[in-house]
Amino acid sequence: MAVARRRIGIEEGTAALAAWQEAAASPSDVPVPRNLTATAVRYTLEEVTARAPGNSVEVRVPPFGVTQCVEGPRHTRGTPPNVIECDAATWLAMVTGRLSWADAVAAGKVAASGLRADLSTLLPL
Repeated sequence: MAVARRRIGIEEGTAALAAWQEAAASPSDVPVPRNLTATAVRYTLEEVTARAPGNSVEVRVPPFGVTQCVEGPRHTRGTPPNVIECDAATWLAMVTGRLSWADAVAAGKVAASGLRADLSTLLPL
């Protein structure tokens, strides 16, 4: 299986994720900068793919990114049978361990369809 090419460098990605965590933990009402969120999301999507390569699950974090991961039957056309979708704040909270997969799904913050649409063993990163 081919290794996915990274578009966000590891240093840049980990720095963006750390900065997002700091900003998200801040009690101020100042929103996290969009470019910081975008970089953190894209980096973590790449990291999930690196840790669980494959094409059986599609993870969508609109409008910032999408990836395919997890070994299994390859999907090639139309809507994939295993799809996970959530907003950026939920995704990054799950990736950093601020929110568990189970709690996010139970709260309706994650839309997950398909038998393989479960990232609980991969999160937090």
